[in-house]
Amino acid sequence: MADKTGVVFFWKNYDRKTVLRTAQLAEDLGYDSIWIPEAWAYEQFQLLTEIALHTKRIKLATGIANVFSRSAGLLAMSAATLDEISEGRAILGLGTSGKLVVENFHGVPYQKPLTRLKETIGICKALWRGERLTPELSTLFDARHFKLEMTPVRADIPIYVASLQDKAITEIGRCADGWVPTFWPYQHLGDGAALLADGARSVGRDPAAIETAPFMAIVPLDDVDAARTMIKPLVAFYIGGMGVYYHALFCRYGFQDNADLVRDLYQKGDRRQASAAVSDALIDAIAICGAPAHCREKLAEWRRHGVGNALMNLPAGVPFEVAEPLLRAMAPA
Repeated sequence: MADKTGVVFFWKNYDRKTVLRTAQLAEDLGYDSIWIPEAWAYEQFQLLTEIALHTKRIKLATGIANVFSRSAGLLAMSAATLDEISEGRAILGLGTSGKLVVENFHGVPYQKPLTRLKETIGICKALWRGERLTPELSTLFDARHFKLEMTPVRADIPIYVASLQDKAITEIGRCADGWVPTFWPYQHLGDGAALLADGARSVGRDPAAIETAPFMAIVPLDDVDAARTMIKPLVAFYIGGMGVYYHALFCRYGFQDNADLVRDLYQKGDRRQASAAVSDALIDAIAICGAPAHCREKLAEWRRHGVGNALMNLPAGVPFEVAEPLLRAMAPA
C-alpha cells in the first residue's frame, strides 16, 4: 500500500465552519482523508456530508463512530448514504467507545462490546452486499428479513476499527480493512501488527491487506517544548478521563510511573498539573514534535515501523490560522 496521510479533528472545541475550511485545505494540499470525531458535540455524518458537497477527492471518515448509539442497520444506511453523496469516498471508522459515554450520554447498556463490534461489521457488510438479514448474523441484534432498499455505490465500503485490546485487534485482522490505534508507542506497533496477522491468517486473509492507520499528534513547530505542550493536555485527558485502556497501554510499554502520576492528578481534579506531569519521553513515544524537517524525518521512521496511513491529529481547539501552517508543513509530497 502507498503511504498516506490523513487529518483528524479532536472531538470538542472546534466549530463547523472551521472543519469545512480545514477539509478543503487538506484536499488542496493532497491529504488522503479527513476524519471527523463524535462524542457529545457535533454529529459526524452530517458534518461529513457537508464536506462531501464541498470537496471532490478527499476521503471522508467517521473517526470514530461507536457501535452502541446507532443500530447496525442505521450505521450501514448512514455509511452507504454518505458513500453515494460523496461518489465513493466514505470510510466507516468504528469503535466501542466506553461505558461512561455510552451509558451516561446515550442511555444504552454497555454490554459485550467486542461481540457488538464484530456483529455490527457483519451486518453492515451483509446489507451493503444486498443480502437479507438472517438471525445467524447476530446474537445481540434480532436481525431478520430486512435488506437495504437502495443499491450502495460500493458493496465494500472500507471499515477501520479503533482498538487497543488484543482480542479486538485480532478480530480486526479477521473482518476489517484497517486498524486505528491511538497513542500507541510507535516502536511497539509491531505487537499490534502481529495480532492483526494472526486474525487475518485464521480466516485465510492476507495480513498485508489490513492498513495500520494510527491517530497521531504531529506538531511541526521549531519550538519543540511548545509543540509538546500543545499535546500534553490531550494525553492527560486520555490517561485520566478515558477509562483504563490508555493508562494500561502506557504501563505496558514502560511508562507506568508517569501514567500513574498523571492519572492521580487528573482524577483529583488538578488537570493543569496533570498535563504538566506528562513526560517528554512519553510524548516522544506517541507523537511527533519539532521543526518541520525533523517531523518529516520522524514520520518516515514511524512508517518503517508499520504505519501505512498517518492520521495527523490537529491540536484541540486551535483556530484555522494555527491549523493551516501545521497542515502546510506536513503536506504530502
